[in-house]
Amino acid sequence: MSPDLRTTVADLLSASRARSTALTDAVDEADLVAQHSPLMSPLVWDLAHIGSQEELWLVRDVGGREPLRPEIDGLYDAFQHSRASRVALPLLTPSETRRYVAEVRDKALDALARTPLTGRRLVENGFAFGMIVQHEQQHDETMLATHQLRTGPAVLHADPPPSGSPLPVREVLVPAGGFTMGTSTEPWALDNERPAHATHVDAFWIDTAPVTNGWYAEFVDAGGYDQPRWWSEAGWRHRVDAGLVAPQFWKRDGSGQWYRRTFGVLAPIVVDEPVVHVSCHEADAFAAWAGKRLPSEAEWEKAARFDPVSGRSRRYPWGDEDPTPEHANLGQRHLRPAPVGAYPRGASALGVHQLIGDVWEWTSSGWHPYPGYETFPYPEYSEVFFGGDYRVLRGGSFGTDPSALRSTFRNWDHPIRRQIFSGFRLARDAAPGDVH
Repeated sequence: MSPDLRTTVADLLSASRARSTALTDAVDEADLVAQHSPLMSPLVWDLAHIGSQEELWLVRDVGGREPLRPEIDGLYDAFQHSRASRVALPLLTPSETRRYVAEVRDKALDALARTPLTGRRLVENGFAFGMIVQHEQQHDETMLATHQLRTGPAVLHADPPPSGSPLPVREVLVPAGGFTMGTSTEPWALDNERPAHATHVDAFWIDTAPVTNGWYAEFVDAGGYDQPRWWSEAGWRHRVDAGLVAPQFWKRDGSGQWYRRTFGVLAPIVVDEPVVHVSCHEADAFAAWAGKRLPSEAEWEKAARFDPVSGRSRRYPWGDEDPTPEHANLGQRHLRPAPVGAYPRGASALGVHQLIGDVWEWTSSGWHPYPGYETFPYPEYSEVFFGGDYRVLRGGSFGTDPSALRSTFRNWDHPIRRQIFSGFRLARDAAPGDVH
């Protein structure tokens, strides 16, 4: 590992810890140990789990040191205890947790400074450190979602996103043909993103922007939640059982105006912002109502990465350079999606906007490995989740850090979930006359 790469890793570790600290210091101890939803862990569990994973990989494995707190390993193993049960565990107190993660970090930085990082796949190009950076940032986004679920006054603050502008067209045609999906070259890509492989996609149309609050409100106001014909059998059953009537955190006042609660602040919905906090079942129902469908995972990635001029797949929709604040709404710089058209520099070669950041986008695809998939470095990240009813989400959200996101990054969740920062965009099949 070069000195520049060591510095980059150290900076990213520092940035992820600064975010974890801000999210946990924003509330008092009672909030830290409380369970704000059975779907989420107490914030103090997430913070200690971050430290536990860092200790396992960077201190014990890479650094070769003895365990610091072996007696707590089981408490912070995500597979031993459900989220709903973690509040009842004998967890470290907030002050003990902060001391523990600080001690782990000191030893992890020592490992970064002194360990020969060659000749072993786990540490080539700093992979183990990059994996831990991404892990912490992923839990930071989870903690941000927990903040959205907590009651009480606002404790998080950020500047509003940039204003949007109307897009010239609602949808664009993605040509039929093959493209390279996934990656074999991104040094910190996780196992489920690998390997790169040729994938054929038939021609299709995809919307240039995610579905907005305003458009979604039309579906709600047209009785979309009252008509089974728009819903799958499983989706309708869940809508009835869960009593869904609108996106999570939406509330209508006496005049019919829709409001949304965002991190403790109730305000009218912004009609040109992407809708957020909708389940995949709701996305499917809206798509049926609109006469369209969700894109498949392969369609989404082709729309995001394929450059029809060069025929190659870009790292990001806009090119190969890393994201900047002018490309996408990432990194918790804003606490909401940005209006449609806010990031013209982030458009793909085909003219599709805001594929990265703002909202995770549901796709029609289930969670499966790519051809040639190889588990690395442990099965509990990807392998154990393959199959089941999971649906793939792509693109990240306003709460996703750039260090934990690529155009090849794959997220997945149950189709009933909507506490995550999830939205969607629509696609439709191309007719024979559409293809030139």
